[in-house]
Amino acid sequence: MSVLQPKMSAPKSSKSRSPGELFPIRTVSSLTGVNVITLRAWERRYGLIKPVRTATGHRLYRREDIDRIHSAVALLDKGVAISQVKNSLDHATPRTAPRTVSPWARYQARMVAAIARFDEDDLEDAYNDALALHTIEQVTQGLLIPLLQELGRRWESREGSVAEEHFFGVYLRNKLGARFHHRARSSMGARLLAACLPGEQHEVGLLLFALAAHDSGLRPVLLGANMPLVELAAPVKRADCHAIVLSGSLTPEPQVLREELPDLVAAAGVPVFVGGMTSVRERDAIVSAGAIPLGNDLAAGVKRIRSTLTSSHVRK
Repeated sequence: MSVLQPKMSAPKSSKSRSPGELFPIRTVSSLTGVNVITLRAWERRYGLIKPVRTATGHRLYRREDIDRIHSAVALLDKGVAISQVKNSLDHATPRTAPRTVSPWARYQARMVAAIARFDEDDLEDAYNDALALHTIEQVTQGLLIPLLQELGRRWESREGSVAEEHFFGVYLRNKLGARFHHRARSSMGARLLAACLPGEQHEVGLLLFALAAHDSGLRPVLLGANMPLVELAAPVKRADCHAIVLSGSLTPEPQVLREELPDLVAAAGVPVFVGGMTSVRERDAIVSAGAIPLGNDLAAGVKRIRSTLTSSHVRK
């Protein structure tokens, strides 16, 4: 799921353009799968996270806090004791280590330069060089998702342009579409009906999610961009899907979350998930509609879906 829909071109509104955005504890709990009581214990007993406190004492979390919580959960899944997690995270990159430029930063710099020149040959060379030395999963997490975020930042700061984002979006959509088309077919795993929210034209995040879901053993059925929610209840039943996953980077029209999403939840008969930056910004509206927000982290989103389907005793 960043997390399910990397940020691409969007209207510049004050609501969606706060680089220092802070999130309340209930939102962080929803995005990470860690309950509120545990988050408080991680702060008080282990000093694992240090949220900002408001004048009234409420906790607010930064994006880097959310990333740290995801990293902590990954360590716990590997069997690391909670008492050792803070030390492991603090020393993951020694502070005394000399500063070096990571290979991902070098690939990203090459690709940004090629995108700025609209040079597909150089873009292809850089992408292929990365794939020659790293797995596709490593390239996705280490290069593609950060690159999409960097292009969004460049556009926001007016270093780049909408044309750059669209140029790379078309290039990457073709690459990811080919990967999805040629994936190994499997008859096992829950089927997911996956589509972009109404008004969402960028399919890159949806494709990245579909590939991550497939790699985890799930079977996504893709419907693509700008999908009317009223059209989803019928295909989810005909395709025998076990859940619906919606992807969005923009805030949809008010009636989508207020009226259309609750109607879909009531009609679908299966869990409805919403991922991408929309699920972060509009978390409360999504929960009120009866859907499940996934956040903007692909791996965490897929894990949340699998956990929900398992706990709901949905047939795999």
